[in-house]
Amino acid sequence: MTSPHRRHLARSSSRLAAALVAASLLALAGCSSSGDAGDGTGDGTGGAASATIDLVGFAVIQSAYDDLAEQFAQTDQGKGVKVKGSFGASGAQSRAVVAGQDADLVALSLTPDVDAIVDAGLVAQDWDADENKGIVSDSVVVLAVRKGNPKNITGWDDIVQPGVGIVTADPGTSGSAKWNLLGAYTHGLGADEDEAAAEEFLGKFVGNVVSWNDSGRTATDAFVKGTGDVLISYENEAIAARAAGVELDYVVPETTFLIENPAAVTTSASQAAKDFLEFVRSDEGQAVLIEHGFRSPSGVEPTVDVEGANDPANPFPDATIWTVEDLGGWSVVNDTLFDKETGLVAELRG
Repeated sequence: MTSPHRRHLARSSSRLAAALVAASLLALAGCSSSGDAGDGTGDGTGGAASATIDLVGFAVIQSAYDDLAEQFAQTDQGKGVKVKGSFGASGAQSRAVVAGQDADLVALSLTPDVDAIVDAGLVAQDWDADENKGIVSDSVVVLAVRKGNPKNITGWDDIVQPGVGIVTADPGTSGSAKWNLLGAYTHGLGADEDEAAAEEFLGKFVGNVVSWNDSGRTATDAFVKGTGDVLISYENEAIAARAAGVELDYVVPETTFLIENPAAVTTSASQAAKDFLEFVRSDEGQAVLIEHGFRSPSGVEPTVDVEGANDPANPFPDATIWTVEDLGGWSVVNDTLFDKETGLVAELRG
């Protein structure tokens, strides 16, 4: 594998509304929800004609995509278009689409969850041919802690100490969990890329987990309700929680992992769905995602303060950031770390 590289990800800002209410943050474990934005129904041709887009997404993006749908409905191409959303754990959402759930657009936590839909013939092989390889939003792994940080957690080494309870999503269902565990694993690797040290550190991490959850959103729910001392999470999720009034703090570790969220239209998608995806990729769409605490893979800069960030005027601090590519790509990562029978995580969990 290659050495990690410092990524100067786009700084962005957020007016993340208090609309990220408790009902969103405290979503029921394992359930999907749906909502509409825009007006009209009709023939699916987009533009001035009316259409309904079936969006299947991972739980954490719900508020951002609700906002994107509302903004898209104000454009010429989005006039009269509804976006009907179903949200849940990324892996479960991917499997649901393969099993036949209606979907014009999928927006998931990680690329392999889209690839599974490609393998089923429901998304085109070249879905990731754009300059960002199908990625529409970025984030990094952070450590969310109780208000005031009573355990004085400043980085990865602090959370594997005795008496520190870790809350995370479960890699069996959640893309968020894979990002979380990759953050811990690469911290263990260090600059020397010591695989034995990485395995040892990840073992300590797994040993301190007190709550495995089916999605990043339900992990947040468990933590907010009082479970554990530290929540391993997306930076945008921590920002969203704070913007919604949840009492927690978060730490961006000096070394962390780049979270890359893909989106793709299905082979049966209407022109309206294709237009909506282009809107998400556009500078205007990226600005909406930035406002919800995501970093932009396109390099779009923030224009306003990000509510909920540690420093709203400088919400996305630099760090040494590992990527999936640094570890050899998803095929290597999934085989070595996340295979349900032979992967390192399964071995460490017993």
